Order: sequence, then structure tokens, then C-alpha cells
Amino acid sequence: MTDLNVLDLLDAVTEAIPGAERRSGQREMADRIALAIRRGDPLIVRAGTGTGKTLAYLVPAIAAGCTTVVVTATKALQDQLAHKDLPFLELHLNPLLDQPFSWAVLKGRSNYICMQRLDEIGATSSSDRVQLSLEGLDDSGRAEVDRLVTWADETMTGDLTELDWSPSDRTVAAVTVGSDECPGASRCPRGTSCFAEAARGRAQAADVIVVNAHLYGLDVGADGAILCDHDVVIFDEAHVIEDVMSDTVGVELAPGRLNRVATVVRRIVVDPELDAELSALGDDLAEVLARYPGERLATPLPHDLATQLGDIRATSDKALNLVGKLTINDEDAKQRRLRAQVALTRVIDTTDRFLSPGESDVVFVAGAPNSLRLELAPLDVGPTLADGIWAKRTPILTSATVPRNLADRIGLDGAEVIDVGSPFDYEEQALLYCAMHLPPPNDPQFRAGVHNELAALMTAAGGRTLALFTSWSAMDEAAAALRERVPFRILTQRDMPKPALLHTFASDEDTCLFATAGLFQGVDVPVRTLSLVVIDRIPFPRPDDPLLTARRDMLGQQAFSEIDLPRAATMLAQASGRLIRTDTDRGVVAVMDRRLGTARYRWEIIAALPPMRRTKDRNEAVNLLRSIAER
Repeated sequence: MTDLNVLDLLDAVTEAIPGAERRSGQREMADRIALAIRRGDPLIVRAGTGTGKTLAYLVPAIAAGCTTVVVTATKALQDQLAHKDLPFLELHLNPLLDQPFSWAVLKGRSNYICMQRLDEIGATSSSDRVQLSLEGLDDSGRAEVDRLVTWADETMTGDLTELDWSPSDRTVAAVTVGSDECPGASRCPRGTSCFAEAARGRAQAADVIVVNAHLYGLDVGADGAILCDHDVVIFDEAHVIEDVMSDTVGVELAPGRLNRVATVVRRIVVDPELDAELSALGDDLAEVLARYPGERLATPLPHDLATQLGDIRATSDKALNLVGKLTINDEDAKQRRLRAQVALTRVIDTTDRFLSPGESDVVFVAGAPNSLRLELAPLDVGPTLADGIWAKRTPILTSATVPRNLADRIGLDGAEVIDVGSPFDYEEQALLYCAMHLPPPNDPQFRAGVHNELAALMTAAGGRTLALFTSWSAMDEAAAALRERVPFRILTQRDMPKPALLHTFASDEDTCLFATAGLFQGVDVPVRTLSLVVIDRIPFPRPDDPLLTARRDMLGQQAFSEIDLPRAATMLAQASGRLIRTDTDRGVVAVMDRRLGTARYRWEIIAALPPMRRTKDRNEAVNLLRSIAER
């Protein structure tokens, strides 16, 4: 596409960044990715924080003239690509190319407002209480729909995340259609003005398409029916690929889904008896699942669950037959019927999967006690990914933390793995402190010891603490104890939604944030707000996780080294990575778990962490924190 090579292009665009310098790791990464794309070889790149990995993979992919899908695991990275990196390259890289590149972001269908649903309910008279009740909307919901009707005439994308206000969940459900309900553009009268289809059309015409990992997994499960064909796939945040693909190439059935199907059918069928049967399915499934929380289920399935699944299938089939026999002339009603048929058919297909699982499938109950769901996932995602992705296109995987056995776990045998390091001077900028004098984590005195350590370290840091816990109870207990012992404001993950929580934490230097595994990654705050990261325990996965238990059983004696240890090392590295985000950051990562300094497997965990100086002397950590606070 140009006479310039990839490194020339990378240097040219990085020079356009104020204050940017050439980074050897970024240049090595770009060069190796360009070579992998030319050869069609898989490549896994460990790129430490600060490498600038998004430009390092975007520039060679664009320069190669390939159709590339970039898969992200978090909305934050998707937004960074869409709002920062790709517009920047469009401005500074396109003038250097013979053929300018184009890009698009594609999200799941339910992220876009549905024009057909707006036609159906937007024209409903404000006095039509019956129709409003069928949609689950009151007068405030009616007002929200009216606002969305106006917005739909103004928006270019129909993406609900672009709203500057937040409609209620009921309103969003009323004006959107998920993939389990939509009949497709060719069968919808508003197919030509469908925002989701327009987004898909832009993606099909683009050179670079950004999607989240969930949508990409659905495409793999649908044998490529969602995304266009592409030459290269880049998985950013690749350390989560096994878990995400397990979720999306399998199936799940939750009470909430059955409740939504009942609502869809209610919109077209006036049959109190059928409505009562459909409406009861969700509650009945929830009651049965409550008997097996967190359990892996043997096959054949327990009698009560198999009976409930049979009832779901029979009732759904009865509803499908009734809906199909309706005589309808109104076009909007025809669409409501068609969506009901699609939703019911997919519930029947899902139920059949659970009633006849494959030999390599694992069936289990997952979720919080008040939101349990039935899941089916493959015991090993490797074969599915090998056939559905690796055999069809060139894969590039990258993350700041790459489990040592990642390639084996996902069926990417023979992939080259490289480590391009980080531009940060971790030995100078960060100290790893292990509180080896504390009792073991299973000792009754452990939590009290953690609280003592936290009090001393937080006081020395002047607040500015992110404390991460491997359980909600440990977080709650520590927050209650420390609020009585330190003069700093302590927020917990229970206090507010994550965006507001992080904004509040980042806005006040004295504030401390106590959180659980959900914030082990994706937190990026300024240096003056964060100089201490505390992790209470090595974050080994739950021993009773049903899917991991099945995989442990398959591996036998190798399970700890192949499943638990790599996952713990990766999660601890992710948590430690919250501290140093720029070359001016300084601080302490404090691990309260003595096993980091005593266990026989400790060196594998330490090898996954950034190369920080290490100490077991609390005074050394306290002195460093004080010096940072006094700057």
C-alpha cells in the first residue's frame, strides 16, 4: 500500500504524538506482527504496560492491506480504539498510504435502537394503557419512548451508548431487539433503515472492524454468520480468551430470558392461559436452579431439572404452534408474530442442547444466588477455536500478561510467543512488598493481620490506595475495620457503579478504594491518586468452579500447574499492573499472602509480575510511600 515499511510508518505516526519517543518494544512488536501477517503465522505477544501495543498492531495490519478484526475484552479498550487510536491513524497514517483505510465498530444487535419496535410502540396513544402494560411501561416509560422517537430521527448510528441520558431497563427492552428475537433485515419492513444492519454494512465495507470478544465468540458459534470474512484477527487482552470463548460458543438458559420470551409472545397473542404458562416458566426454572447453585451437573440431568426443561420445551412448542396459526393482516402485528416465532424457536433449540449434551460438554449452574442461570460449555475450547478461527485466518494475540500455557489451552499449537517488555523502569519505579510475617490465609488471624498492614501502609501513603480482595466478605470486613482506624475516605465496590466509582477515586488524592476481582483489571488512575496497590491473597480460581472442576478432572495431577497456577499468576500480574501506568508513576504493590515468598511455585508467579524490586521489610515499603506522599 506504500513504499514505506512498517517501522517507517510507525515512526511517522508516533512523531505526531506530542512528547512521544520511539519505544523499542513497540517497534519490535510491530515488526514481528508485520512478518507474521506476511507469512500467515500465528503470533502471541506479551507487551508490558506502556508499550503502545494498539499502534503496534494496528499499523502493520493496516499497512498489509488486510481485512482485520480487532477483538477487545473490555468496553474501555473498545472506546479507546474507536474514539482515540483509529481516528488518530485516520488523520496521520492515511496520508502516507496509497489507499486510505476505513474502520468501523460493530456491537451486538441489542445495543442499537430498533426502528420497527419504535414504529410499533412509538405510535401508541398515550391513553392506550393496555398496550403500555403489555410493554411493562408506565407513564414515565411512555415519556422515555417519546424522547427516543425524537432521538432516532437525529442519531446517525442508533447506538444507545451515545445518549446523554439513561432510559430505564424496561424502556430499553421495549425499544431494542436481541439476536434471539430478530428475524433479520430481509424479513423486516424497517430492514433498510435498521441501525444494527447499517452498522453491520459499515463493518463489511471496512478494513478494520472493532468488536467485543462476546460478539466474536457468537460469530464463531454461528459459523461466521455475523461478521464478514477477514484475513487477520487480533485479540487484545488475550489472557481472557479461553473464558470468553467458553461462554459464547456454548449456550445458556436463564429465567430472565424466559420472561422476555413471554413478553414477546404476549405482544401478539391474547390467551390468558398460555400467558400464565409462559410467565411461570422463568420462576419455575429459578426455583429448580436454586437447588443446584454453582454445581456441575452430571448427565443425564437431575430428574427435576430435566422435567423442567421438558416443560419449557413443550410450552414453547405449544406457543409456537399457536402463534403460527394466527391470521394477521396488519404489518406491525406480522412482525411481532415473526419475532415471537424466532424467540420461541431459539428457546426450543437451546433446550434441546441441554437435554442432549455432547460427550465433551459440561452442564452447570452459574451466577449469583438471585440470578442463577443454566450453562453448557465445551470442556476444551481448543478444537472449536482451531476449526472456527485459527484454520481460517492469521491470529495475533496480545496482552500485558500472557499465561505461559495460553497457546495449548486454546488450541493454537505451534504459535510463536514473544515478550517485548515494557518501557518502564520497574526496579526504579515500583517496590513489591510481601508481608511474610502474617499467618497463612486460612489462619483465623489472617484478616486481622491484613487490617494492621493496611492501616500502616495507607497512613504512610496518605490514602491513595487501591486495595483488592479475593472475596466480598474480606472487602467488607476490611472496609469496616479501616474506616475506624484511618482518616481517609474509603469507598467500596458496593457504593456506586464502576464508572462513577473510578471517577470519584481518581478525583480525590486522599480517597481509598476497596474492591474485588472485578477491578483487578481495567483501572487506570493518575499517579497522585494511586501510590499503593494491596492484594490480600494470591487470586487462585475458586476450587468449586464447576467448569474448571471438570477441566481439572480431565487433567488429573497436572490440573494445578495447568489451570490454577497460570490463572493466579495472570490475575496477580493484572492487579499489580494497576500501579505503574506512566513513566512518572511510583509506588508499592503489597501482597498480604506469605505464599508469594514461601511456596514452591512462587517463582512462576513472580516471573509473571512486572520486574519490581522485592522486599519483605514493611519499613522499606512505608518509607517509600512516605517519600512519595511528601513530594
